[in-house]
Amino acid sequence: MGNVTLNVNGMSCGHCVKSIEGSVGSLDGVELVKADLVAGKVNVEFNDEKVTLEKIKETIEDQGYDVE
Repeated sequence: MGNVTLNVNGMSCGHCVKSIEGSVGSLDGVELVKADLVAGKVNVEFNDEKVTLEKIKETIEDQGYDVE
């Protein structure tokens, strides 16, 4: 099981949080997604045998946000 906190730029509202949590949360192997709008961070718990960190980052970037 993997656990990572990503710095994400571009989140500005509740819709941004829902967009990220929904898209990342729909990936097979992702157990928990929590986006913190104020801190600009996204915490993800995932099964690293089913989904890669790169796929998670790519999914966030596909929503229009920058992952540091």
